Amino acid sequence: MSLHYDPTNLSAELVGAAHGLSAEEVQAAEPVAAGALAGFRRSFEEGRYGFPALPAEKKLIQEIAAFAKSVAGSYDTVCVVGIGGSALGAWALDCGLRGPHPVQGGPSAKNPRLVILDNVDPVFIANALKSMNAKKTLVVPIAKSGSTAETMATFLVVHAWLKEALGAKKALKHLVIVTSEARGDLKKFAVENKLPTFHIPENVGGRFSVLSAVGLVPAALIGIDIRKLCQGAAAMTAQCWSEDLNENIALRSALHHYLIWTKRKKSIQVVFPYANHLWGVAFWFRQLWAESLGKAKNRKGKKVNVGQTPVAALGTTDQHSQVQLYMEGPNDKVFTFLAAGKWAETGIIGKEKTGYDSFDYLAGHSLASLIDAERLATAAALTANARPNCTLTVDKVDETHLGALLQFFEFQTAFVGEMLDIDAFDQEGVELGKRFTFGLMGRAGYEQFLEEFKAYEAKRATVKL
Repeated sequence: MSLHYDPTNLSAELVGAAHGLSAEEVQAAEPVAAGALAGFRRSFEEGRYGFPALPAEKKLIQEIAAFAKSVAGSYDTVCVVGIGGSALGAWALDCGLRGPHPVQGGPSAKNPRLVILDNVDPVFIANALKSMNAKKTLVVPIAKSGSTAETMATFLVVHAWLKEALGAKKALKHLVIVTSEARGDLKKFAVENKLPTFHIPENVGGRFSVLSAVGLVPAALIGIDIRKLCQGAAAMTAQCWSEDLNENIALRSALHHYLIWTKRKKSIQVVFPYANHLWGVAFWFRQLWAESLGKAKNRKGKKVNVGQTPVAALGTTDQHSQVQLYMEGPNDKVFTFLAAGKWAETGIIGKEKTGYDSFDYLAGHSLASLIDAERLATAAALTANARPNCTLTVDKVDETHLGALLQFFEFQTAFVGEMLDIDAFDQEGVELGKRFTFGLMGRAGYEQFLEEFKAYEAKRATVKL
C-alpha cells in the first residue's frame, strides 16, 4: 500500500513568495504540527474522537462481512436511506471500487447496484422506487441520531412501498438498520421489530464515519472487500501517529495547507481527481472539510468565522468548464490533484495513420497516458500562473489504497482543526436549520422555532429591494 504526497508546487520558488511557501517558513512552523499531533492524540486517547480506531475494529468488521455473506444472492439492489455523512461515504466507496454509474453494468444478485436516497426531492424518490424491485431490494436506513428529518421521511416512504409490495411481515425482512446503540427512534423501531442492526460509535461523527458501519455495511452488501479496505486504513493510521513529518504525510500536508490558507490567504481549496473512480472521494471530502473547518468560534470562545471553501472538480472534464477561472481569475485558491499511479485499463489508441494531424499525433498512445499528461500539464500551467498546487497519488485504486486515502483525509482534517484551535468535530452551524425544519413540520418541543420562523417571515414581508 502506498500513497504519495508531492507538495513541490506549493513552494515559493515555483509560484512566488506572495503565493507559495518557503522551506524556512515550513521549518519554522514545525512546532505547530507537533502541537497538533500531540493535541489530537491526547483527545483520541481520552475517547473524545473515535475514527482512528475504526480500522482496527476486527469484531465489527467480521460481523458485517458475515452478515453480508449470509444474505448474498437474495437481492440485486442495496438502497441506502441517509444524508450527508450517512450517504457520501458509501457513494465514495462504490464509485471508487466499482466505478461511477452508469458504467457498472446491469444489477444482478452477483452484482447488486447501490441506490442512495439522500434527498427528499419527491420526484427523485418516486423515480428511484420505480427503478427498483421490492422483492429484490435490501433497504439500509442510516442515521446516527435516529431522528434526521430527511432520512426518517424518506424511510417512511420506502417502508410503505415495501409493505405495499410485500406485506408488513415480509417487508421487515428487507431492512437492515445502522444507527446509535442507545438512543433514537430508529433504534427503537429496530428493537421492536427485531431487525438486524449495526451501531455507530457515539464518538464518531457522520462525516468521519465512512469506516464504521455507516460505510462498511453498504460496502460489504455490494461485494466490496471491507477487510482490505480497513487494512489499508489501519496502515495509514500507523503513519498518522508518527512524529516524523516525512513519514506522516497527513500531518505534513495539514501543515502545508494550514500555512498556505492562513499565511497566503487561499480561502478556496479545489480537489481535482484525474480519475472518475475518485470523483466520489472529492464529494465526500467536500463535506469533511467544509463541516469540520468552517466554524464561528475557536475553542476559547473567540469569534473567528474561519473556513476554507472546498470545491470538487474532475479532470479532464473540468479543464473545459472551470480551469479558465482557475488560471486567470482571483488567486485565492490552492489545488489538490488526486492521481492514479496504475490504471486498471489503459485504453490503447490504434496506431493507424489517417493523414489528419489532430488524429495522428495521438496514434500509438493510450487514454491513460493522455489523462496523466493532461494532469501534469494542468499542474504546470497553474504553477506558471503562480497558482499553488500539490498532488496525492495512489499507486492503485483498490480497497487497500482507497481505505488509506480516506483515512489520510480524515487525519489531515483533524490536524488542521488543531492548528486552527477549533473543534473540527461539532457542527453547530447546521443545527439551527434543523430546528426550524422541526418547527415547520410540527415536531413536539420545537414550537419556539416555529414562532421564530414566523417572525422572520413577517420581517421579510416588510422588506423591498
